[in-house]
Amino acid sequence: MDQTENPSININHKGKDDYLKLSFYPYELKLKHVFTVSSYSRTTTPDVQLEIEYDGIKGFGEASMPQYLGQSVESVTAFLKKTDLSQFHDPFQMEDILSYVDSLSPGDTAAKAAIDIALHDLVGKMLGAPWYKIWGLNRDKAPSTTFTIGIDSPEMVKTKTRECAGQFNILKVKLGSDHDKELIDTIRTVTDLPIAVDVNQGWKDREKALDMICWLKEKGIVMVEQPMPKEQIDDMTWLTEHSPLPTFADEAVQRLKDIKDTEGVYSGINIKLMKCTGMREAWKMINYARARNMKVMVGCMTETSCAVSAAAQLSPAVDFADLDGNLLIANDRFVGMQVIGGKIFLPDSPGIGIRKIED
Repeated sequence: MDQTENPSININHKGKDDYLKLSFYPYELKLKHVFTVSSYSRTTTPDVQLEIEYDGIKGFGEASMPQYLGQSVESVTAFLKKTDLSQFHDPFQMEDILSYVDSLSPGDTAAKAAIDIALHDLVGKMLGAPWYKIWGLNRDKAPSTTFTIGIDSPEMVKTKTRECAGQFNILKVKLGSDHDKELIDTIRTVTDLPIAVDVNQGWKDREKALDMICWLKEKGIVMVEQPMPKEQIDDMTWLTEHSPLPTFADEAVQRLKDIKDTEGVYSGINIKLMKCTGMREAWKMINYARARNMKVMVGCMTETSCAVSAAAQLSPAVDFADLDGNLLIANDRFVGMQVIGGKIFLPDSPGIGIRKIED
């Protein structure tokens, strides 16, 4: 498939320049290492790159589609083909535009996120300000980001851990296999950095899950993401009540409407743009969760620096950040947020804070 810079689809055909013009094309993300979680492994991630142009200014967006979202390049492009942005003549009417986009289907969250990100990038550029400033956030309060170590052989785990030694302040480890303790012990032979763990619903028994969490706390783990299947609500509630570590919902929370069902079941929520339709809804989710005294984490899929930098604009408002998806791929198209001394650094650039890497 041709992945050159010429967008293959431009679906708006008016003659004037005072409307929003949408273009997009597929782009396969290539991982630096095989990525394994409790249920599958992969070496690539399907992706769609998107642009919205208005009055000669371009905003960039992206839809990343890991396996568990149930979306595909075909479903994303089908959604985008039926999206008519040419009816809008003012990009600042973001509520109207994104409400229209959301109304086109009950799902398609990654496709909606791509439009949302590009629109935010466009409007931020027109305002001449990054979104963290527009939201009134202090970029100095952006947290350190985790760096993910996937399930792998002991030697490969050591290799991956050494690669990020000295570059990050906190690691993230994928658990949920029969070798969880071995994996943690292996990492502990290399580093004593704090660790966040993501179980991806891999633990089924709440008593065993609690025993594991207590053991993990002794090993310097600081939080546990989605330890049990999202359907086991009663077990998860019990586990959170007894857990010495905070628990975060990931698969159990997608959008704003889902947060109320996680109250008392988890300590906090993990917000991802590809799940929640983008920056507009993510900002609403952060404020709602804070009002309910819940912790907040912002995460990502395997993405280019486009979507990761968009999510990073929210990072000064959260407790934990897992924004390393762009660091896991070998063919990034953008430069944006940086990790300096393990901490998220947001450039003082308008929009979502990215620039394209020239071909």
